Amino acid sequence: MSTRAKVAAAGVVAAIVLFLTIGFWPGLLVLIGVPAAAYLLLDPSQRRRLRGVSRKQIGR
Repeated sequence: MSTRAKVAAAGVVAAIVLFLTIGFWPGLLVLIGVPAAAYLLLDPSQRRRLRGVSRKQIGR
């Protein structure tokens, strides 16, 4: 199983757990808000490096 597949599976499990425990909208807010906040906390140089890595993987 690739790393991306593991991350996707973990995201699905987290979504199901959040939706069952705290409800749909708060769970959706957490699932979208946490990665967005983590991205915004990166320095501009780290964001640039992250975008560059993503583009290199797409161009394979």
